[in-house]
Amino acid sequence: MRPFTLCGSRSRLIRGSARARPLRLREGLLAGRAEATYNAPDRPAQVGQSRPADPYQNRRSGTDPMIARYSRPEMRALWDDAAVYASWLEVELAAAEAMAARGTVPSDAMNELRAAQPPDADHVLEIERRTRHDVIAFLEAIENQVGPSARYLHLGMTSSDVLDTSLALRCVRSLDMIIEAWDELVELLAVRAVEFKRLPCVGRSHGIHAEPITFGLKILSWHQEFVRAAERLRRARDVVAFGQISGAVGTYNTVDPGVEIDAMAALGLQVEPVSTQVVPRDRHAEMLNHMAVAAAAIERIATEIRGLQRTEVREVEEPFGKGQKGSSVMPHKRNPIKCENLVGLARLVRAYAGTGVENIALWHERDISHSSVERVALADACMLLDFMTQRVRGVIAGMHVYPENMQRNLDQTNGLVFSSRVLERLIASGIVRSEAYVMIQRNAMRCWESGEPLQHVLAADDEIRAQLSDADLAECFDVDRVLHHVDTIFRRALGAAAETDSGAGPA
Repeated sequence: MRPFTLCGSRSRLIRGSARARPLRLREGLLAGRAEATYNAPDRPAQVGQSRPADPYQNRRSGTDPMIARYSRPEMRALWDDAAVYASWLEVELAAAEAMAARGTVPSDAMNELRAAQPPDADHVLEIERRTRHDVIAFLEAIENQVGPSARYLHLGMTSSDVLDTSLALRCVRSLDMIIEAWDELVELLAVRAVEFKRLPCVGRSHGIHAEPITFGLKILSWHQEFVRAAERLRRARDVVAFGQISGAVGTYNTVDPGVEIDAMAALGLQVEPVSTQVVPRDRHAEMLNHMAVAAAAIERIATEIRGLQRTEVREVEEPFGKGQKGSSVMPHKRNPIKCENLVGLARLVRAYAGTGVENIALWHERDISHSSVERVALADACMLLDFMTQRVRGVIAGMHVYPENMQRNLDQTNGLVFSSRVLERLIASGIVRSEAYVMIQRNAMRCWESGEPLQHVLAADDEIRAQLSDADLAECFDVDRVLHHVDTIFRRALGAAAETDSGAGPA
């Protein structure tokens, strides 16, 4: 049996001779391998398909969403190839207008440039197969459209002047869409919180019954987190709304700084105070991290609803549509798939936040190690958060709430959730805290084991009866008294909007 040796970079096993032979690659083969590596397709070929000859065949520029299932058409339209090239043209024309105002671009040429339309994406990519440079391919496509006047585009500019400024436009527009939907979600949470302000349910810590709260108070907590997230998203919009037209390394060697000022004003962006060849990437990292926190806020709601939808709890369920199926083999299933989906997508947005931080440190004035990451991360993060915002809105609006199950679960531990009220009343009667704790705990453990109501067990304890009357104990187990500060919390969070009487239960 002859040994196997490794041949070439493909690590393919072949039969070798008994004596090991040195690996030699012909120059032509090496060059072919290098070219093949550069031209490797983005996705493996399907069975029965040949691999495309280069990365520009059968695909677009890389900004199309990888999975349309988790994105909405409105947001995809801000990141597809047509939108990318349209935003590049916006930047080029804004710079040309500023140059025309300074006499650098002739008026007749400027009139021809104004008539330019975003080039067809397939045409640009056809050119890029030759140029291996997307901006040069774009400019050549514009030249094919408008003729010699196209030479007045991109005067003194570097590619990043176009790429980073247009990226800012798309990020701002995406965040505007997300923020608008987020604000509506904040309003919806406030409405639903007030609706269930007086509906008692059990509060849990460590997954164990703790004390009574109201379901409205739970939603109000979500509302307040979403208010804070809205502020962060607005901060993200502000911090990313910066562009540049500052030339090869940011020194304005080939372009008037005034062009940058006028162009950014026309585009609705701020001038990056100190650019290198790029807008500093801490801006995009901050944007992605604020978006990750917003996604985590959605995940918190989704996780809570999943927990409350468990069969043995069943206090709340996400919407289950007519004709919807929960399992291929178990017809009875009503699974929280929307919330599970949201939890999973939040993980993706968080992962993109990490890549944003890693993009901050570039070599010297610029490299393009950030570029490939951002083509995926920024587009996908915007599409995902937009999708998540709409999906959680549907869950909140259509969720099923079961007050009778909340009351059942509140009663499940036979009054143990009121133990802290009894503890505080004993302390108020003059008992030392440590002694009072022991008195309550021994009776609580008896309640756990026997299933007797805690109020009855305490009433039979002579030490406790010496300190508390039946009326005192009854007051400790009055859920209305436990929750009598809920209105205060609502007023603090919502102001006058908290005063609507929901009538959903005691308070």
